[in-house]
Amino acid sequence: MTPSIPLSLVGLVLLSLVSSQTVDPSLQDLTNRMADFAVQLYRAVSSQTDENVYLSTFTLSTGLSALLGVTSGPTQDQLLQGLSLSGLDPQSLPDLFQNLRTIVLQGGVATNLRQGVAILPSQEFKVSSSYLEQVQTKFGGNAQSLAYTVPQEAADTINHWAQENTGNQVQELVTNLDPQTQLLLATAASYQIRFSPSFNASFTQDERFYVDRYHIVMVPMMFRADKYFLAYDRSLKVGVLKLSMADGLAMLVVLPDEDVEVTTVEEEVTGEKIRAWMRQLKKTKLEVQLPRFLLERSYSLRDVLQTLSITRLFQDDADIINMGGAKGPKLTQVHHKSVMSVDESSDDITTGGGGSVFSTLPPRLTINRPFIFIIYQQTSSSVLFMGRVIDPTKK
Repeated sequence: MTPSIPLSLVGLVLLSLVSSQTVDPSLQDLTNRMADFAVQLYRAVSSQTDENVYLSTFTLSTGLSALLGVTSGPTQDQLLQGLSLSGLDPQSLPDLFQNLRTIVLQGGVATNLRQGVAILPSQEFKVSSSYLEQVQTKFGGNAQSLAYTVPQEAADTINHWAQENTGNQVQELVTNLDPQTQLLLATAASYQIRFSPSFNASFTQDERFYVDRYHIVMVPMMFRADKYFLAYDRSLKVGVLKLSMADGLAMLVVLPDEDVEVTTVEEEVTGEKIRAWMRQLKKTKLEVQLPRFLLERSYSLRDVLQTLSITRLFQDDADIINMGGAKGPKLTQVHHKSVMSVDESSDDITTGGGGSVFSTLPPRLTINRPFIFIIYQQTSSSVLFMGRVIDPTKK
């Protein structure tokens, strides 16, 4: 294995990252709370698998928060707590989400990021026009009743919706549906990353990626020499690399030292830890090698959400209102699928990145072992996606 230069030595302080833009304090508070929930959800999912993980945490937060409009009593209180939104006025949240979505999806993000949220009760429970309008205008989603008694037709409707909302990237969100389903939350997202500046495909070459101590795979490893924002967390023994993107987003690559397991780091990650990493980023000259990868992950999250103490939504006595009938439905399942492609793609084919020329060779950081990644919107610091790459040759 090629020896790695300690990131603590690489992270020379040259320039502090300072944002010239500010976000309303109420929106910043919402952003921080959503990041806290994102980390809790990610940790709950990652603890149940040894494989790659990829979640559109922003889409899931949006969908679950949209359900607040049809909940009351203890069910609503528990949902607020589970989403890290306790203490906020549920009546003000739709407007806050609408404002935050406007910031997050500004500029070119809408071109590369496609997502959808759908609240889908059975036909027994009709969606009120006022709630439909709220879901559409405030949360950018959809709400409609489906005939789950004909499972295949209901599945086809959901999958067609997912395709439309993700540019045909999510092809099959659901397969087998229970004809007794009362209420589903469907979320889907697709994202084609475009780094700025981009990696140049002519510099990409196959390199080793150390999945674990006994398993090595060959992967296309992209390359670029440039000035990057970098941090090193001595307490967790991880390097944090920021990769900017053309649409106002950025990716934090969290790379544990060679003697540190990625699962050990995951146990310590919190929303505040992510915010601390963002504050500590400093600019330095660096050669970076990053594997090309494609992730496509599907999850049914009922059991996971219940480990986060969101349980009443799924019980017969769920306090769900405004859906008609003498008794509201219980949430049957939360389906989520997300797709992401990481390669040398560029919006401007005439300006392929690849490297800056330095008078002396800078240190090289090779992402050649399991790592965590966090994608966020830079103006608001909103965490949109979280995941980990254990094996970049697998989806």
